[in-house]
Amino acid sequence: MFRLDVRKLREAAARKGDRRNAEIARRTGIAESSVSRILRGEAQPDLNSAMRFAEQYDLDLRAVIKRVTVEAAA
Repeated sequence: MFRLDVRKLREAAARKGDRRNAEIARRTGIAESSVSRILRGEAQPDLNSAMRFAEQYDLDLRAVIKRVTVEAAA
């Protein structure tokens, strides 16, 4: 499974002056409610949203989306 590194996204957004969810939503064109859920870790971005983050904040997706191990339920 892969997860967005929210800390790195927030840092990149802050470098562009976007510190609020509404500012990130406005710059990327992603709904503010979706941005909020993604930044709280409640949802993961689809490929389209991930690409919007990458393009607007000059991110390499390989640097901000990391593989995480998922433990099988016993």
